[in-house]
Amino acid sequence: MSKRDDLWQRSMTATGWNVATNTVKLVIFFIRTTLLARLIPDAAVWGTYATALAWVELTLILPNFGMVGAFLHQSPETENEDEAAAVHLTLKMAFTLIWATVLAGTAVFFTDGELQLAFLVLIAARGFNQAFSQTPRLILTRRVVHRRLSLIELVKAIIIVVLSLWLAYRGYKLEALLYPAVVASLSDFVMLYLWRPVWRPRLAWSPSIVRYYLAFGRKNMVATGLLRLLDRIDDLFTNAFLGRGALGYYSRAYAYATYPRQVLAIPINRVVVGSYAELKERRRELSQMFFRVNAFLVRSGFLIAGLFVLIAPEFIRLGPGPEWLPMLDALRLMLVFTLLDPLKITVSHLFVAVGNPTIIVKARAIQLGVLIAGLFLLGLPLGIQGVALAVDVMLFVGIFILLRQARAYVDFSPVRLFANPVMMLAAALLGTMGVVRVTAVSNDWVSAGLKTAVFTIIYLLAWLVLERSQLQQAVVLLHSVLKKEQDSSHA
Repeated sequence: MSKRDDLWQRSMTATGWNVATNTVKLVIFFIRTTLLARLIPDAAVWGTYATALAWVELTLILPNFGMVGAFLHQSPETENEDEAAAVHLTLKMAFTLIWATVLAGTAVFFTDGELQLAFLVLIAARGFNQAFSQTPRLILTRRVVHRRLSLIELVKAIIIVVLSLWLAYRGYKLEALLYPAVVASLSDFVMLYLWRPVWRPRLAWSPSIVRYYLAFGRKNMVATGLLRLLDRIDDLFTNAFLGRGALGYYSRAYAYATYPRQVLAIPINRVVVGSYAELKERRRELSQMFFRVNAFLVRSGFLIAGLFVLIAPEFIRLGPGPEWLPMLDALRLMLVFTLLDPLKITVSHLFVAVGNPTIIVKARAIQLGVLIAGLFLLGLPLGIQGVALAVDVMLFVGIFILLRQARAYVDFSPVRLFANPVMMLAAALLGTMGVVRVTAVSNDWVSAGLKTAVFTIIYLLAWLVLERSQLQQAVVLLHSVLKKEQDSSHA
């Protein structure tokens, strides 16, 4: 088997495991989120949790220090994987201890009550996970071997769901959102280090590797920090200017809007990091993988997000409950994020893989300026709907900038990437709205089922008509990879 075929097989196999696991996780967490929303209908509780989580996730850029990209970017300093991993673990433990001490002290002095509890629990859970579990995870990601990671994520999902629902049923509110994170962090450690260990942990110090991590990480940290700001500044703005109740509605709308991308986009993006790195010196093959990955993300994203836009009212009434209807417009607007955010992520992975993260820094700096302006211009007068609009505008700007810069490293056609899915989406939306208007169904279950069936059929038929040959090639490739995987398992 050629090196190229082997990479495709590893990438497809890893993607398959990630997609399968993430689909199960999606169902599990979807049920959890919906049942918790019914058991904890107080939007302010969700706002308290979202506030603490936003600050913790935002400040985690400090102990990470951009070293994720440094470890994944294959270079002479990281050629010895075991030594590179040991140095990475050493730095991570030291940086995380400093971060946790400073942030916990700040929380004790400047917050109180439930918000302080949320801060301290999340700092403990996320800090422990970052200090110990990130290194073996990166080892598996670098090898483009994701079966273990997929199984771990599935086990963690089950633990979180069972514990959080049990606590909420017993009458605990904020605790039901916080404590499962601690248990999940501990289970992560057990399944990476104690059960069939991925790697034998040890501490090490190599001046050349440390200099490489810090030099690469310093450049990558700015890009990572800007990404965290882009992801979390809308939460912080909503809490500061619109209140914790508004943040509760907005955070639930964001959570539901981002569920669709977890089916395909997140598992695929986990895999392409290592795949892009292996192909960085082979432009033609890198271009092929780049286009195939992103074309599939765009087409599947348009399908899932378009359907969710249609059934959002029925979904809210049947799922979390009518008391959550204030988030309807924000949810629909946030689905634009679902359409394009996976594309932004995979293009960013390309720049990390080729060793040029400064492009990401410039794009995200512009995006941050656009987002801050949009939050004040749209968020203050329009509420959480305006916040969602500001996020959408920011995302469009970022996609445009990144795709333009990506053409220096890969060859692709933006028209081929977007034209067909836009036509497929338009046909499915118009056709479904016409059928719904004629039938005028009032029952939520029947209405949601009718919209789902009509939209999906029209979209898939349009996809088949417009891209029959590409779909046939994808089926042939998938069959080939599955056959090789089966043969290797029997060998």
